[in-house]
Amino acid sequence: MEATPPTTVHKLAGEAIGTLILVVAACASTIGTTGVNPAAAGFALVALTYAFGRFAGGHFNPAVTLGSILAGRTAWSEGGKLIGAQFVGGLVGGLLLLIFAFGNDGFEAFDTPLGTNGWGDDGTGYALWAALLLTLVVTMFFVLIWLALTDVRNEIVTFAPLAIGLALVAALTATSAATGGTVNPAQSLGTAVFSGSDPLIQVWVFLIGTILGGVAAGFAYPALFGADRDKVPGSGLDFGGPKAPQQNFGPGGYQQQWNQPGGYQQPGGYQQPGQPGQPDQFAQPQSGGYSAPAAQAATPQPAAEPPIIQDGWQWDPQAQQWIPAQQQAPQQSWPNPASGEQTQVRPNDGV
Repeated sequence: MEATPPTTVHKLAGEAIGTLILVVAACASTIGTTGVNPAAAGFALVALTYAFGRFAGGHFNPAVTLGSILAGRTAWSEGGKLIGAQFVGGLVGGLLLLIFAFGNDGFEAFDTPLGTNGWGDDGTGYALWAALLLTLVVTMFFVLIWLALTDVRNEIVTFAPLAIGLALVAALTATSAATGGTVNPAQSLGTAVFSGSDPLIQVWVFLIGTILGGVAAGFAYPALFGADRDKVPGSGLDFGGPKAPQQNFGPGGYQQQWNQPGGYQQPGGYQQPGQPGQPDQFAQPQSGGYSAPAAQAATPQPAAEPPIIQDGWQWDPQAQQWIPAQQQAPQQSWPNPASGEQTQVRPNDGV
C-alpha cells in the first residue's frame, strides 16, 4: 500500500491537536498560579514533533509559523490556516484546563489563573516594558533555533525535535519567574480567556511580544545565514537578497525536514536520486519524512590510452612489459581515429 501525502485536514488537525496537548502539558501542573512547567512543555514538544511533524512541519506555535512564512518555507495562504488551527487548539486546551480545575476544592471559575502569563501588580510584578521586551527577544531566539535546526543544510536534523524541545525548556525557564513563561501566543491566549479579567487584560503584551519575536526571527535567519532552499511560492517578502548554495549534508545522505508543508515528491516520503527532469531535492523540500539528496554527477571515465609502439615493440600496460608489435590487438579494438585519439608511435632511436 502506497503512502499518500497529507491533506489540508490532516495538517490542520495535527497542528490543532498538537497545540492543545502542548498547552495542557505546560499548564496542567500550574493550575491556580501564574506560570508554566518548562520541563513538561519541552518533553511534550519533543513527542509532538515526532508524532505530528510529518503533517505540516510540527509548528504548534503561531510565532514559529510566522517565522517559517517570512523565511520562505511556508506560503501565506497555508500559514494562515495553520495559525488559525493553532489558536483553536490553544483555546480548547484552555477549556480543558478549566474543566480540570473544578477538581480542586474552592475553585472559582474565571477568577483563578490557569497557568497564565502576567506582569505588573496584578501579575508577577514585572514592568510592562520589560515583559514585552523579554518575551520578544526570547521568542526570537527560540524561533531562530527552530529555523536553524530545520534548515536542510543541517546535518543533525534527525535529532531536531529533541533539540527544539530542549530549546523550549530553556526559553520557558528563562521567562517563567518574570512573566510566567511563554514563546507561544496560542498558549498565552488559550489560558487567559478562561482565567478571569486580569490575565485577559494583560495578555496583549504576550501576544504582541511573541508575534513580533517570530517576525523578527523570520527576517533575521535568511538575512544572516542565507536561504536554505528555493522560496515556496506565495511566502515571505522578496527583497532580492542572496541565496545560499544548496549542498548535500547529513549522515547517510538523508535529511528529515520537520518544517516542510509542501507536497510529497514520491509516496512514502522518499525521492529516489538521479531521476531525469527532477529538481534538486533540497531545492524542492517535501512534507515531513525523509528526502534523498540529488544524485552526484557521474564522473566521466577517462578515454583508453592508445598503444605505445617503439622500435617494433609495443608496451603492454597490464603485464608491465614490452611485447613484439606483431602481437598487438587487432586495429578495430584500438581507439577510433574519428574520436581524435591517435596511436603513439615513437621515432626510432637510431638502432
